[in-house]
Amino acid sequence: MLKTRLFTPGPVPVPDRVRLAMAQPILHHRAADFIPLFRACREGLQRIYQTQGPVLLFAASGTGAMDAAVSNLLSPGDHALVVRGGKFGERWDEICRAYGVRTTCLDVEWGTAVDPARVADALAQAPDIKAVYVQASETSTAACHPVREIAEIVRESDERLLVVDAITAIGVYDLPMDAWGLDAVVSGSQKAFMMPPGLAFLGLSERAQRFVERSTCPHYYFNLKKELKALPTDQTSWTPAVSLLFGLVETLRIILDEVGLEETWRRTEKLAQATREAMRAIGLELLAPDAPSPACTAVRVPEGVDGPALRTHLRDQLGFTLADGQGKLKGKILRLAHLGYYDRFDTIACIAAIEMALAAVGYVHKLGEGARTATELLRD
Repeated sequence: MLKTRLFTPGPVPVPDRVRLAMAQPILHHRAADFIPLFRACREGLQRIYQTQGPVLLFAASGTGAMDAAVSNLLSPGDHALVVRGGKFGERWDEICRAYGVRTTCLDVEWGTAVDPARVADALAQAPDIKAVYVQASETSTAACHPVREIAEIVRESDERLLVVDAITAIGVYDLPMDAWGLDAVVSGSQKAFMMPPGLAFLGLSERAQRFVERSTCPHYYFNLKKELKALPTDQTSWTPAVSLLFGLVETLRIILDEVGLEETWRRTEKLAQATREAMRAIGLELLAPDAPSPACTAVRVPEGVDGPALRTHLRDQLGFTLADGQGKLKGKILRLAHLGYYDRFDTIACIAAIEMALAAVGYVHKLGEGARTATELLRD
């Protein structure tokens, strides 16, 4: 018997009680009993986002909210600055260009963080830039960008927005939307929220809402004006994913009321730290050693090892599914998750599996050293 374990940075495993919550009978989304369900979702999301502003929900993947954060905030011909340090930084640029938004891209070596001074220089050279698009946690490289410092720079103008892809940051580490002055923040259900894919979330500041009123980009489903108008009635413009909302209420209860948001951040960081040290202990090189994200760890496949064969052995022989690299990193790295429904024993088991798989494909190391290192760091 082979037990399978999902260790990708989204989707992540879903707790049994959340799956059971989603098995409740369907209720009609325009009926009165939908209102308390939807209100609980909205209020819980505001707590996780650390905002007094609205957090909108869409039946979509996180990319749907990214799309909305371009098409509803800017107009064709507007100028945006995009931090492009990985596959999802590239996605911001692609979405902007799809809506006729002009982009200036700050290209950052994959696995490193952008220097805020470069952002300041780019804004000084192009004062017509209306929005800066950046990842908080670049999932494709497991690197974090300095969002707080970038926000301080962007806030120097009232006519400029900071839009943050926080899909693998919200619920992973402290990213206070209001305190840092973030204008639009995107997240998704299949990450730290420990749910299946299918819900996207978008928090908006007051300034971002003013931009929504001025935007002339074409859009239909992802229409923030309509969503903001429907919000006071505890409704969505279109049919919501009701079963997923039942699951969201349960997972918000776990994170906010039972475990605690700060304890969730602390646990995730501990798992990430232990994993990074374990990978170093067996001689593997981290992709983002200087700006690591707690959401996941990216390690380079050792020289002479076939990356796809290593992942296949992990999945088919040991039952562990890890993420491949994306774009130019495909086949060259492994990415293993820490966000969401993982504990220390999950992490130690995954590290042991990586060691076993490496040994099976011919990588010479002291077998068990990584698991021992992680065990020492996580035993308390």
